[in-house]
Amino acid sequence: MYSYPRALRKLIAELEKLPGIGTHTATRLAFHLLDKSQQEIEELAGALTGFKKNISFCSKCHNMAEEDPCQICSSSERDQSLLCVVESPRDVIAMEKTGEYKGLYHVLRGLISPLDDVGPEDLALANFRERLQELQVQEVIIATDPSTEGDATALYLKKILQGSDIKITRLAQGLPAGGDLEYADEVTLSRALSGRSEIKYD
Repeated sequence: MYSYPRALRKLIAELEKLPGIGTHTATRLAFHLLDKSQQEIEELAGALTGFKKNISFCSKCHNMAEEDPCQICSSSERDQSLLCVVESPRDVIAMEKTGEYKGLYHVLRGLISPLDDVGPEDLALANFRERLQELQVQEVIIATDPSTEGDATALYLKKILQGSDIKITRLAQGLPAGGDLEYADEVTLSRALSGRSEIKYD
């Protein structure tokens, strides 16, 4: 019985490890790459290795960066009294596209999800309190998705901030329940930012 060459089978197996890529799609991608020139394949391979080598995470906000601290944390033009907490670097890009937000970020790189065994200790929160004091933050905007995980994370952040004088707000109108922040269009996200509601301490 005929089977694909070993090199092709290995490529398909590696492509299948990517999120949302099944066997059929991995096979289609592999054959697409097979039609490319050696130079194009080498450029793709170089982009992959260079991406991993040159992009790291900011030690302050945990956003992806090419230098540490990142471009946003290093900017003297950002409002350091305003800190927006998001799940991932993709959310930072979504917020920046609005052109509305001028503060700093704190990227959690995940959300609390007991079903997936993800707890607060798995999030990038080790330096969160330190940043609040260092920056003299006056408002924390919780910009987690309106989902069960996003709500659980927002509740945990509220507990961390309990007893402080920091104002806590959360993105409001315009974001559908269960929707992902990164997929919201700029107008919707701008409205959610401007219409954010304050979370009161108990």
